[in-house]
Amino acid sequence: MDTDQLKELVPHYLAMIILVFGVLTVLRTAVGDIGFWGELAVVVALAFLYRPVVLRLGVAPSPWK
Repeated sequence: MDTDQLKELVPHYLAMIILVFGVLTVLRTAVGDIGFWGELAVVVALAFLYRPVVLRLGVAPSPWK
């Protein structure tokens, strides 16, 4: 893989990780403990939804286009 592509993708993966931790923190604060499977479902949903949302917003890196 090209290093330029990696440099372009790293900020998006970091943003995804921060988004996951933020959403899980908000859920734990608002709802309480949702258990392992609930948290896994949230993580998987955010991971699958991040790319289409970023593409629609027009801020996707070139390797995702």
